[in-house]
Amino acid sequence: MPNLTSISEFLLLEFADTRELQILHFLIFLVIYVIALTGNLLIIVVIVLNHHLHTPMYFFLMNLAVQDLGTVSVTVPKAMASSLQNTQSISYSGCVAQVFFFLLFEVSDFAILTIMAHDRYVAICNPLQYESIMHRGACFQMAAGAWIVCNLYATLHTTCTFAITFCSNKISQFFCEIPQMLTLSCSDLYLIEVGLLLLGCTIAAGCFIFIIITYVQIFATLLRMPSVQGQKKALSTCIPHLTVVSLNVFTGMFAYLKPPANSSSHINILFAVMYAVLPPMLNPFIYSMRNKDLKTALLKLTDFRHFPKTYSAKF
Repeated sequence: MPNLTSISEFLLLEFADTRELQILHFLIFLVIYVIALTGNLLIIVVIVLNHHLHTPMYFFLMNLAVQDLGTVSVTVPKAMASSLQNTQSISYSGCVAQVFFFLLFEVSDFAILTIMAHDRYVAICNPLQYESIMHRGACFQMAAGAWIVCNLYATLHTTCTFAITFCSNKISQFFCEIPQMLTLSCSDLYLIEVGLLLLGCTIAAGCFIFIIITYVQIFATLLRMPSVQGQKKALSTCIPHLTVVSLNVFTGMFAYLKPPANSSSHINILFAVMYAVLPPMLNPFIYSMRNKDLKTALLKLTDFRHFPKTYSAKF
């Protein structure tokens, strides 16, 4: 492949050759985006407006919803625009922005999920110390720390990615995905980025092991609870969180542990949709399905008869 010393744009993978299929892909992504946007915005608005939900668990859930909004907004609108306009191109700066913000939201998403596991552990295993450990200042510090560290990690990752010399500008993915971009490298600098990816995977594996150990202790505590009602209430906050963690981990593993060069374009798109698009769309449903307080607040928000009584004090 020729050595492209200066690239002004990249060419993304198109979904289909025919105009009809391009419009179909646009409509499918539009529906997915609207669902993800609506679900996550509803969770944010409900938590902000309902003072009963101003607790550490819902504070971190609101952070998670913000990150899910960011993740789906980084990739899906550009994919919709490309299908609608029948174009594959994305500017160099646009690709840099996609890589940075996608990394930022994906990594911070997992960091917040790890913090949420710690929050559930303290609430269930050390309830008497919960208020002293998970006070407002501590929650803000943990959330801010996660955002700052993930910002630095995303900046380092993005810088190393675009320090590589590319031999082609054709990316076999519908957005600027790092594993696919590494296959375009024609210099040894890509090994640094591979090392950073391995470091990120190692840290993610460590967080996942921490979450698993935390939940082993949580379930051991639940089994010793004399009250069945108490067990059900604790499980209603733990099961959604554990489901979201599993969804993020296993879809990410499928995408990043497969050999990128040996996969077909359709398989690449499928795996990317699984880990980059589906979790932000499904997370609001997972969290509201078994959470009675959140469901009640959502119903009150959508019922205008309750709006003045419940939320008027917030304006």
